Amino acid sequence: MTRLLTGNSSSPGDLGSLMRMVRAIDCAQQHLRDHLPQEIREHIFVGGYRQGKLTLITDRAIWMTWLRYEQARLLQLLHQLPEFEAVTGLTFKVRPVNPPKIPPRLTRGLSARAADEISSCAADIDDPILKRSLERLATHAEAKDEPSAPL
Repeated sequence: MTRLLTGNSSSPGDLGSLMRMVRAIDCAQQHLRDHLPQEIREHIFVGGYRQGKLTLITDRAIWMTWLRYEQARLLQLLHQLPEFEAVTGLTFKVRPVNPPKIPPRLTRGLSARAADEISSCAADIDDPILKRSLERLATHAEAKDEPSAPL
């Protein structure tokens, strides 16, 4: 683990350099959000840094257009950070965030009459596994306010 984090004299640690890059990107993300207008802050994400270009990701094309107009100012903001003084340009991407749609749960009811039929079938079954399954199924009958039988 130490070798991954720090490496040795001939090769730097892969994980250590990755962690430094993650911290730098997080720092850039915070710095940009601190200086962006309130309405855009939650829509801009720093995606990565490669070959002198920082990638900014947004969830809508309208914000990407805004970012393109503000590119010079954004580069000035990034140059304030020591880790990103060498940034030569920005790359923009739109990645819409669609929240997962949870399908509605379909529940089926079992009438008391159907439960009685299933229970009577279970009483005639010799296979214990099938018998237990039918009895368990019969317990799912809807609990309705049924009129009680007269005494």
